[in-house]
Amino acid sequence: MTPHTPSYDYGECELCDTPLEERDVTQDFWIRGELVVIDHVRAGVCPQCGAKVVNQEVGEQLLGLFEHPEYVTAVPRISVPVVMFDEYVERYVHA
Repeated sequence: MTPHTPSYDYGECELCDTPLEERDVTQDFWIRGELVVIDHVRAGVCPQCGAKVVNQEVGEQLLGLFEHPEYVTAVPRISVPVVMFDEYVERYVHA
C-alpha cells in the first residue's frame, strides 16, 4: 500500500501545539433541528487531543452542501439513540 501524501499543511493544533495529521473524518452538524452526518471529510486531526480543522476549500464545500437541501434529503438515513442524561443519572448514578 502506498503511503498517503498530505495535500495540505494544517499546521499545529491550537489547543496543544501538536502537528495536525490529514485524515478523512466523519463530521456531524445540527441543521434546523436535524442531525446531519457527513462521512469522508478531509481534515487536519490532532493525534494528541483529537481537535479537528478543515481548510478553507473544504469549509466552502461543506457550506455549499447545505445550500442544496435536495441532495441532503436524497441520501440514506440512519437512526441513532437519544439519551436523556438527567434520566440516566437519576436511574443509574443516584440509585
